[in-house]
Amino acid sequence: MDRTELADFLRRSRARLAPGDVGLAEGPRRRTPGLRREEVAHLAGMSTDYYTRLEQGRGPRPSRQMLSALARGLRLTEDERDHLFLLAGEEPPRDRRAGGHIRPGLLLVLDRLDDTPAQVVSDCGDVLAQNAMAKALTGDVSSRPAAQRNIVRRWFIEPGARALFPPEDHDELGRSQVANLRSVLAARPDDARVTGLVLELRAASEEFAALWDEHEVAVRRSAVKRFRHPVVGLLELDCEVLLSSEHDQRLIIYTARPGSESYERLRLLRVVGLQDLGSPASAQEHF
Repeated sequence: MDRTELADFLRRSRARLAPGDVGLAEGPRRRTPGLRREEVAHLAGMSTDYYTRLEQGRGPRPSRQMLSALARGLRLTEDERDHLFLLAGEEPPRDRRAGGHIRPGLLLVLDRLDDTPAQVVSDCGDVLAQNAMAKALTGDVSSRPAAQRNIVRRWFIEPGARALFPPEDHDELGRSQVANLRSVLAARPDDARVTGLVLELRAASEEFAALWDEHEVAVRRSAVKRFRHPVVGLLELDCEVLLSSEHDQRLIIYTARPGSESYERLRLLRVVGLQDLGSPASAQEHF
């Protein structure tokens, strides 16, 4: 671990970002350019003290998970992320096919969306980033283990994952997820992440296995999706899907038609925010 170079790289990466680049308010005049340390720490999901020690060249060696969080928080490109890993004495992630590192362009758009739910999802269903409204709508996945951030896995394995959606929509939602995963496997048949997910789900879920054997194929595209939110009620939202240039990541944006009941309920959801309802039926428990 090269503490001096790591500290310098973190400071310079922070200085290159303006608050507006990451969806933060400018606030009072700043004495120095760039983000504040506490803002980077917030974006990366770590304590300000820990991040400060890294910038001062005296922090403990960051874990791979922490390095990935820093790369996302600082909006690093894949090359910059690899450099960060090397400075910390870690081997950079080598499997880029699964799209685990979020494209800076997608993050930039996500940061600009503060009044509507939006999230970045890999083509095989891993939730990579959410804005505050998406967390309020479907629950915050950032604290979950990586395996539990996959939408398809949660749908077919975890009890209660479907409670956010009307029962009459379950069959179609399950079919669409399996059909999308089929198309991903066809495009990347040697991707261990995708093949492992399919094998796990076939073994764990009879429903998934039956749908898989039907061999339906469809890429996830724009649609209308209904949510049963425990606070604001039923929401009927237009789901727009924007693809990255490599098509392995999707920015999913949920909007309601102006003047509709769902539009008013979405506005209420923005007020409600991420409050913990203290109930198993809370949106915090859904995907």
